[in-house]
Amino acid sequence: MEKFGKSQSVKRVEDMRLVTGHGRYVDDIAPKDALHAYFLRSPVAHGEIVALDLDDAREMPGVHLIVTVDDLIAAGVKIGLGTTVVKNRDGSRGAKPERPVLARGRVRHVGEAVTMIVADSLLEAKDAAEVIGLEIDDLPVHVDLAVGGDAIHSEAPENKAFDFGLGDEEAVKEAIKDAAHVVTTEVFDNRIIVNSMEPRGCFAEITDGRLHLAFGGQGVWGLKDDLAKHFGLDKSEIRVTNPDVGGGFGMKGMRYPEYFAVSHAARVLSRPVRWMSDRTEAMLSDNAGRDLTTTATLAFDENHRIVAYHLDTVANMGAYNSAYAQPIQTELFAKVMMGTYDVQTAYMGCVGVFTNTTPVDAYRGAGRPEAIFVLERVMDEAARQLRVDPWALREKNFIAPEQFPYTSVTGVTYDVGEFAKVLNRAAQEADRTGFGGRKANTAAKGKLRGQGLCYYIESILGDTVETTKVEFVDGGALIYVGTQSNGQGHETVYAQFLADQTGIPADQITVVQGDSDQIAKGGGTGGSRSVTVQNTATLATVDVMINAFSAFLADDQGVDASAVSFDDEQFRIAGSNLTPTMLEVVDMARHAGRDDLLAHTATIDLENRSFPNGAHVAEVEIDPETGVVTVDRYTVVDDFGNLINPMLAEGQVHGGVAQGIGQALTERVVFDEDGQLLTATFMDYGMPRADNMPMIGFATETTPSLNNPMGMKGCGEAGTVGALAAVSNAVIDALWDVGVRHVEMPFTPHRVWETIKAAKNNSEAA
Repeated sequence: MEKFGKSQSVKRVEDMRLVTGHGRYVDDIAPKDALHAYFLRSPVAHGEIVALDLDDAREMPGVHLIVTVDDLIAAGVKIGLGTTVVKNRDGSRGAKPERPVLARGRVRHVGEAVTMIVADSLLEAKDAAEVIGLEIDDLPVHVDLAVGGDAIHSEAPENKAFDFGLGDEEAVKEAIKDAAHVVTTEVFDNRIIVNSMEPRGCFAEITDGRLHLAFGGQGVWGLKDDLAKHFGLDKSEIRVTNPDVGGGFGMKGMRYPEYFAVSHAARVLSRPVRWMSDRTEAMLSDNAGRDLTTTATLAFDENHRIVAYHLDTVANMGAYNSAYAQPIQTELFAKVMMGTYDVQTAYMGCVGVFTNTTPVDAYRGAGRPEAIFVLERVMDEAARQLRVDPWALREKNFIAPEQFPYTSVTGVTYDVGEFAKVLNRAAQEADRTGFGGRKANTAAKGKLRGQGLCYYIESILGDTVETTKVEFVDGGALIYVGTQSNGQGHETVYAQFLADQTGIPADQITVVQGDSDQIAKGGGTGGSRSVTVQNTATLATVDVMINAFSAFLADDQGVDASAVSFDDEQFRIAGSNLTPTMLEVVDMARHAGRDDLLAHTATIDLENRSFPNGAHVAEVEIDPETGVVTVDRYTVVDDFGNLINPMLAEGQVHGGVAQGIGQALTERVVFDEDGQLLTATFMDYGMPRADNMPMIGFATETTPSLNNPMGMKGCGEAGTVGALAAVSNAVIDALWDVGVRHVEMPFTPHRVWETIKAAKNNSEAA
């Protein structure tokens, strides 16, 4: 990586500030005189609002304002939040129900915001909410993942959000019919709550006649556009900022009702208004993830090569359409999941179902974990049914290096890949040959041991356009970026990369992010795009800087511009011993009155995606007497292309693996038959803990991408992508010896113990 960076494992510079309590999160920076907002939320999943008596609440101490949907309408506020509409297989459009900022006549999930109270203190706002006379006539709920039942929305008969399809269904049916081997299995991907370390929150204020909204999110520009739309304002009248953000995971990349209601209150009162959700409120109102049930079919020829796959998925969309595009998720599901394998025909159908449980489904991880989880679970099932080694089955179906660039049957072109090389490295790092001995030792202790493999591939990019601006100030440089750190270490990576390209000391570079006034446009953070796209823009900006400073030096020294060169640290002039650093040239330009050379910018558009891939190997021990599953060993070998900071990449993988293990072992959202959330606190929801986590072995095998100048592939979601299937396959492998053929996540002690008991009873009955 000599041309594009030094690939150094630099420690995060922001950590000292964040871990010593000096982080500046939205609740830290809200104006001291800000009023407090509190939302009265629906206690039922579905019902008509027949009474909303606010008279007593308005008279409560400290209350300044109570806002209903009628107040918003009267003020001319557009109340319907933007959602994505899907094109159905028959060419019609999927359901497009309104999702109002505040409930409009009817509530459709527990926790839906009905009204907002603004008071001097949070306690006073809560006290006022207690005396509001809210009456709701219950309506039938729909919590089953199935089409049918009383409709939640009139726009969605039978509660069907969409019926999307991709691929050639008839060709796939024919290929399956003629295949030598066919394997079908059903895979359930349990719903989970994001539970970011910092819950959602915001404050709004009017400054110099302009609306300023600060919130914890994944980018500011989409929300700025929406605020302008909802309030009928010119974009120049709005400023949106992101301070430090404590975790996003896709959930904070969406627009939520609270941001618009709080902004309205600040405009009405001409006072700053702040809101921060508590943990249970977040669990009720944040967009959740996963909750997919897929029937997957793989068809093989006589040599065990895949000839077709067919997926039928039911996706629980919650109470409303997602702001993320369901067709995009569905296409990624189908397109990316077969990226590693050479398949002749492929089809996927997806019926989205509305339920009364949560607002919308965020597909945490943007779709890739769901896709790979399904594929690798069915690949493992196929290996068992075909009596094939699961590692060999995958390698047999890999796209070979000489086949690249390779266009899949779903139309995605993959630039590079050496999948067998990565898999073989994983076998070495995981000590695959020693598994038999470890299994024997485990059996001697009366326990079960299993090994699970997942080979994943994902697609990164999101918004393809990004801009970097570098401005020179006294003492160093500012780099303005269009992404938003949610804890990944952007401040370190961006400063480090600019330092590598320019020779400016990293400690003299300040990263500026999350301010729509200072940064005109950006793609935000999501889909593992940030470092690849932003640093590509930085690389283009550095070229602009070098050319501008070279021209300045040439003019200053009376030489031709071609005589000036830059070696990443110093400028050199042929025939001269003048070797200024970039900062020294900046000083020369400043003294020469060339203020036009003190700021430089460039915008890039990456036309093609890159495709991180890798192998995860998990080994679990299971105590058959208690059902306790312990992840004993975990090994990852990734191909992320070239790395800017290997240590931070490994940290991202560790965090992702922890998230994946959490879903596999403990996390699950549970609603009762009335749509009430039973897992609404950390006493009830099984967040992963330190004792769930193994030590994680990490290595990389690099095949640089051809689709960006740095050869990068992205790594933000990779840990989760592989962990779900690796752990699941390991659990099935361990339980196979006691007759268990199927068990679903999460692998809680009770569920595993019951499954072992049932298998034993079935064996005895036979």
